[in-house]
Amino acid sequence: MVRLILVAAFVVLFLVFSIPLLIIEWIIGKFNVPLKDKSSLAIVNWAFRVCLFLAGASVTVRGEENVPKDEPVLYIGNHRSYFDILITYVRVPRPTGYIAKREMLKWPLLTNWMRNLHCLFLDRNDVKQGLKIILEAIEDVKSGVSICIFPEGTRNKVNHTFMEFHEGSFKIAAKTGCPIIPMTIYNSADIFEDHLPKIKKTQVILEYGKPIYIKDLPKEEQKKVGAYTKNIIMDTYFKIKEEAGF
Repeated sequence: MVRLILVAAFVVLFLVFSIPLLIIEWIIGKFNVPLKDKSSLAIVNWAFRVCLFLAGASVTVRGEENVPKDEPVLYIGNHRSYFDILITYVRVPRPTGYIAKREMLKWPLLTNWMRNLHCLFLDRNDVKQGLKIILEAIEDVKSGVSICIFPEGTRNKVNHTFMEFHEGSFKIAAKTGCPIIPMTIYNSADIFEDHLPKIKKTQVILEYGKPIYIKDLPKEEQKKVGAYTKNIIMDTYFKIKEEAGF
């Protein structure tokens, strides 16, 4: 329970004491949006790294050379833990917005930082609103912001399984031509979700796959790019499982 208390206390203290920073970021954004993007990214990356340290999460990263540094991308990953967001966000090389569930809007200050980072809030029960969010994400990518989606739609609560990847998520890449970067996250639920309410010292593996350009895929694969990407992540996941032995 000690790790849980440390992480929770740090998050609360960060959110409270970062209120002046939010004001400063707001002022910066009035005059220099790119500078605000860069500074908000640095601040949140630092906070996430501290959370991972306090949680005792050790992350091994593979294939990071597959992530383009000179263009926005669409990150696609499997999703088993709340810590997936922290694990992946501390590695992004440029402003990146995550598509989060609309329920997150209930958390003040946290959502302020999320908005600073171009996060979008999806109502999973509203098809029209979902389409609007995809259109906003497309505009973000066109403006140079990367987008990250966990296309299973929610956290998968069953170890070593995968839910369907919703094809609508991939319209962002189809409409912008940006590369899709498959992210395979292995063992993240062992930090917290597999043994609530304890946070456990854990080894996690994050592996980035090679960029996928939809226009370069065969026509049949273009129609089912979600399933295509899911298969890549699944294959990588079970390869990691076999190699890691845990």
